[in-house]
Formats: sequence, C-alpha cells, structure tokens
Amino acid sequence: MIVGVAAAAAGLAAQKRDDSAPLEPLTVLFMCPHGAAKSVLASAYFKRAARERGLNVRVESAGTDPDPEVSLRVADHLKKGGFDVPVAKPRRVRETDMAVADVVISIGCDPKSMPTPRGTLVRWDDVPAPSEDFAAADARIRERVTQLVDELVRKQRQ
Repeated sequence: MIVGVAAAAAGLAAQKRDDSAPLEPLTVLFMCPHGAAKSVLASAYFKRAARERGLNVRVESAGTDPDPEVSLRVADHLKKGGFDVPVAKPRRVRETDMAVADVVISIGCDPKSMPTPRGTLVRWDDVPAPSEDFAAADARIRERVTQLVDELVRKQRQ
C-alpha cells in the first residue's frame, strides 16, 4: 500500500458503494519544483493508466517555481511514446489546487511552504532529477504511478 493514499482511496471506495449518486472524480495534483519535467511525466502516465483502469479522476500538474516552458526532452519523450503532453506551459501551484485536491503528489519539492492540502499529501522524494539521469527518473515515475493506480483501483473495488 502507498502510505498516505489509503485515505483518499477509501473515500473513492465509499463513493463507489453509493449507487444513488454518480461517482465524483478524484482530483490528483502532481507538483514538482519547476512543473516542467517530473510532474508532467507523472501526470501524463497517470492519466493514461487511470483511464485504462477505469478510474474517474481529474489530474493537474504544477510547479512551486515554474519554468517558462515544458522541458523539450520531456515533451519529445512523451510524444514518441504516444502520450499527450498534459500541459502547454508550466504553472505555479495555486492555493485552490491544494484546497480541492484529494491526493497531492509532491515530487522532489518542499511542500512546507505550500498551503496545507485538503486531501492526502504523498512525497515522492526518491525520483532523481531528469536533467541528471532521465532514464532513472522516468523509470521511477512510471513505477510510482503504477503503484498509485493499483492502490486506487484496489480501494475503488472494496
């Protein structure tokens, strides 16, 4: 189980059991320092995996100190892999992002300076910088995304 995601996933499962109302989408925010690489990769991979597994989610991507553009290497990598680039331009994490997100995935940034999220905060501090080791960063993000989706699917089915 991914520590910290269980509460949000339990909420998703509770929503699923209530057949009288449509399932509200679970909002997942991926944030990294520059909003140009790690959060972009994670949100692209998560969107596809969540859709393939039937999860009803809304996915956002942002940075604590955003770069002016998405990393060209990241954009090219995603396009070559058949993924959509989920953001046209990195943007700053907003207070409203933190207020509405059910799950906030912090990838290598310090969320202490951010407003307290309404939902569950999960830190992925073990993802290397793509600028230093792109293959390792990409592999770790894919692994983490797979774990997250698996956990949410398990909780949804309970």
